[in-house]
Amino acid sequence: MNASSNKKAVAAALINALIIGLSFIFVKIALSVSDPLDTLAHRFTLSFLAATLFAFPGRARMKEVMPRTAALLPLALLYPSLFFALQAFGLLYASSSVAGIVQAVVPVFTMILAAIFLKEHTTFAQKMFTLVSVAGVILIFAVPGISISSASLGGVLLILLSALSMAGYNTGARRMTKTWRPKEMTYIITFFGFVFFNAISVIKHVSQGTLSQYFTPFLEPKFLLAVLYLGVLSSLVTSFLTNYALSRMEASRVSVFGSLSTVVTIAGGVLLLNERLDWYHWVGAVLIIGGVMGVNLKRRQGVRADQSKELGSSKG
Repeated sequence: MNASSNKKAVAAALINALIIGLSFIFVKIALSVSDPLDTLAHRFTLSFLAATLFAFPGRARMKEVMPRTAALLPLALLYPSLFFALQAFGLLYASSSVAGIVQAVVPVFTMILAAIFLKEHTTFAQKMFTLVSVAGVILIFAVPGISISSASLGGVLLILLSALSMAGYNTGARRMTKTWRPKEMTYIITFFGFVFFNAISVIKHVSQGTLSQYFTPFLEPKFLLAVLYLGVLSSLVTSFLTNYALSRMEASRVSVFGSLSTVVTIAGGVLLLNERLDWYHWVGAVLIIGGVMGVNLKRRQGVRADQSKELGSSKG
């Protein structure tokens, strides 16, 4: 991969982390009006509408790729379906602090799965920097104190499976981007999320006899604002950016950038919600940023070394 493509992939991963980091604020706003399942359903409805209006690959192209769509279904089942569903139900039984710590292991899971299924090789230094970034996330969530009673084993298990789903998506999408364009992948996966979450939400309302209340949350302007952000930016745009980055970078590298979203969340809380910044936030942020920079610095050094070897061998 040339330097220009690498810069674009890094930029995509950084913007992705920025959007996801701020999304937690909008999730809180949406959940103050609606429950998790309805929020996910409306989120992906707006996401699919936006995809159809602004990112539709075209009828001719869709007819061409439709016979291959089945290959993407396992990927779409991992993310967004299982990832968000497991996360939502896990948060019913586990605290957000515990969820944050468990989700921090996504880069580790991705590194392991990528090594097994994609034969991606990371250096010892890259592994250590990845763990440094994970340690920064854990520090931020752990220092305030976590009560054992605040997290049931079932909730932790669901969050852990959610993290594994995300790692599985990162690994699978990296392979799929070799034969699929990011735009087409994003559109089909968004459609799957739209069908999946709306089906679950409608079934829930029908069973409870509350189908008439399905669109009630939209009467609140703050809910509409929140799901617009979550649906268009935090679902559609981030999905495209992730697929784009995975088409040009190793899955293990892309997943480490996800840790930066924790730093963005903290900054958003301070700037927008007037939350206090404690010492462990600063230390955790330094560890996260240092880990991400370390992984990418070692990668660039490795690429330069390989290029030097190739140049040397060609001269010889």
